[in-house]
Amino acid sequence: MELTERGRSRTPQFMTNLPILIHPDPRLKKVCDPVADLDDDLRKLADNMLATMYDAPGIGLAAPQVGVTKRILVMDCVKEEGETPKPMVLINPEVLQSSDETNEYEEGCLSIPDQFGMVTRPAEVRVGYLDRDGNPQERDFDGLWATCVQHEIDHLNGKLFIDYLGSVRRQMITQKMKKLKRERARG
Repeated sequence: MELTERGRSRTPQFMTNLPILIHPDPRLKKVCDPVADLDDDLRKLADNMLATMYDAPGIGLAAPQVGVTKRILVMDCVKEEGETPKPMVLINPEVLQSSDETNEYEEGCLSIPDQFGMVTRPAEVRVGYLDRDGNPQERDFDGLWATCVQHEIDHLNGKLFIDYLGSVRRQMITQKMKKLKRERARG
């Protein structure tokens, strides 16, 4: 998920920024495989995903956005200067419960740069996941955190925020992304 206002870079120097895939890319529409074995390579991927997310700047990033079809996402919805970052790594996340109450947020996506759309989602969700050490966790999310975790879990299921928009708006954004990719390819 993309910040709508520019934040600061919090990328530690020992981490590597990964290239972020731009829509349309078939890898963004694939359902990701569960993580079977949590190892140091996966932890390094999580660290690099956090570095990439912070540098973008964004508040969430899912593995398929960096070309990895594993069920892992990172997020940190602390956006204000001076606040302590709260990076999270969620492995094999799943929504266990969601509220009937909904919230509407203007969402963006690092894989769909500079495009935004209003999306309605449950206001609160309980998510089960493994942390970066492989420990089972459950956590309740609300507000922006709930929107972000649902947005990133959608990525793991091959769904983008534009899939919630009307077909005309979705097609318009897709055409803009195709143009952006052509421009970037030309240098």
